Amino acid sequence: MTAPLHLIEVSTPEHAREFREFPVRLYRSDPNYIRPLDKDIEQVFDTKKNKYFRAGELTRWLLQDAQGQTVGRVAAFINKRTAKTFEQPTGGMGFFECIDDQTAANTLFDACRTWLAERGMEAMDGPINFGDRDQWWGLLIDNFGAPLYGQNYNPPYYRRLLETYGFQVYFEQFTYFRKVGDPLTPEYQEKAQRMLLHNSKYSFEHLRLKELEKYAEDFRIVYNQAWVKHDGVKEMRPEQSRSIMNKLRPVIDEKGCWFAYYEGQPVGFFIALPELNELFQHVNGNLNWWGKLKFAYHRWRGSVRTLTGIAFGIAPAHQRRGVEAAMVLAVAKVVQDRSKVQYEDFVMNWIGDFNPRMMAVAEQIGGRIWRTHATFRYLFDREKEFKRAPIIR
Repeated sequence: MTAPLHLIEVSTPEHAREFREFPVRLYRSDPNYIRPLDKDIEQVFDTKKNKYFRAGELTRWLLQDAQGQTVGRVAAFINKRTAKTFEQPTGGMGFFECIDDQTAANTLFDACRTWLAERGMEAMDGPINFGDRDQWWGLLIDNFGAPLYGQNYNPPYYRRLLETYGFQVYFEQFTYFRKVGDPLTPEYQEKAQRMLLHNSKYSFEHLRLKELEKYAEDFRIVYNQAWVKHDGVKEMRPEQSRSIMNKLRPVIDEKGCWFAYYEGQPVGFFIALPELNELFQHVNGNLNWWGKLKFAYHRWRGSVRTLTGIAFGIAPAHQRRGVEAAMVLAVAKVVQDRSKVQYEDFVMNWIGDFNPRMMAVAEQIGGRIWRTHATFRYLFDREKEFKRAPIIR
């Protein structure tokens, strides 16, 4: 693209609307695209609703051509709680959408790089979220089918745009898949039964909505033991876990969310939800009264055929003891009973290639890699050695 391009910092409601609407036009001929909920996108940029503004800052841009037509968008942000936990201070780039034009992409990436460097950053990861890792994290690099709820979706050429600029893969993110009705391997079932029969100190139960606050705290306890050793992950506070569970409440299937206990103390969790994009594909991004009615109708019809695992964690002291096997077996006994549930497919929210233990668990229960996203990193000092994300041992 040789004509002049104009960067516009998003600063008005009209700009924000265009930021939200540009991808809808970009993907209008793509049958796999499912429009995200407008409210999910907007709350990322709402200083009152996004807790990451408490210790961070963000800006975003539109890119327009000489005729005033939008050809790209992007956001840059800093999470000050995690930026300096890396070898070099690292900011974020996300919500990148662009026509297939390297000059346009470079203009957007340059804007992010300059803004972040002015604030002391020495690298940027992207495309990622100004929020938790469970949403809008990573670039889709294979299996360009309909996205799961909260997953980034993009055309294949985005990888070329990033890598031509100089981004490199920091880690790959694997989404695992299996059919719900497929039996667990005899070896896995035996391992689980051995745990259940020979160690009565462990117990397993599914979530009950009437005790949601209790399970929110149990989730937080295990999360802080199992996840804080990951790069860029800070301890979860009680108000955060309560907020997460309250947001999930309207869509929780109690029998899809399980907890493991040792002598009554929480040591593991498995959280799976009905795949929401199988419902949201009918509402065109808008949960107004009509959208809510369509959502309720399709849920009543049993339109959801996929169960999506969004979180799985075992406290380090209880790993490799068969706890995960026993918990998965407990889940399987319920979700494989077609008289009680209607699910046919099961997918697991992404597991990073830096976490071989969790990859092994996914494979042991019959999962196979179904889709790959990747988090890319760009070092501002082009002479500095690039390093992949460290493996969790």
